[in-house]
Amino acid sequence: ATSEPALLPFPEIRLANGPSRCQGRVEILYNGSWGTVCDDDWDIVDANVVCRQLGCGHAIALPAAMTFGQGSGPIFLDNVDCKGREAALSECWSHGWGIHNCYHYEDVAVVCNELSPTQASEGPTSRTLTASVQDGESKRLSRSLRGQSWLRAGTVCDDDWGLSDASVVCKQAGCGPALDYKSNAYFGYGTGHILLDNVNCDGSEPFLSACYSLGWGIHNCGHHEDAGVVCT
Repeated sequence: ATSEPALLPFPEIRLANGPSRCQGRVEILYNGSWGTVCDDDWDIVDANVVCRQLGCGHAIALPAAMTFGQGSGPIFLDNVDCKGREAALSECWSHGWGIHNCYHYEDVAVVCNELSPTQASEGPTSRTLTASVQDGESKRLSRSLRGQSWLRAGTVCDDDWGLSDASVVCKQAGCGPALDYKSNAYFGYGTGHILLDNVNCDGSEPFLSACYSLGWGIHNCGHHEDAGVVCT
């Protein structure tokens, strides 16, 4: 019997049929062949992993099916479920290589911002809230909210999360007015404690912990509900 060729730890990936290498249909190289990824359960968290793996910053759009045409060859991955911290799409959960119930009209595509993200410091500061910020075109996107309460760091649940809450975060982080608020771990799953839930700010508070919430550490959430913000 002949042995299978050794595989690289991270199979190569590319965005095909787009106007640049950072936009197009997602294709992944496995066992010497290029194949596609099915759109079942595909979301912005998965797309962000692709963009980061390519050195293209973060995802800014999930194009509709067929935007960059149908792929050909095998469909390698289905029901991909990334947590957001993976170094490559192949590290994310899926049904396994080649296991799917899809057709090529369901091939996923991604549009990245084409800029490498700048990593911001997340050093602890007493009684403050900090954010890990990515620079992208004219926006600064907080990847997920990380509360700093002396010794503990964690995230904020998206229950009742809205623009007034996001405005307090942006003001506290020194990032200007809030443009949008995000839910359902839009920028990836956080780790550690979930520190705040059912946050309800009126927008005038100087920091997030001054807003109403259920109290430190009281929640009924998972990290798939981590809140996020888009500041100017």
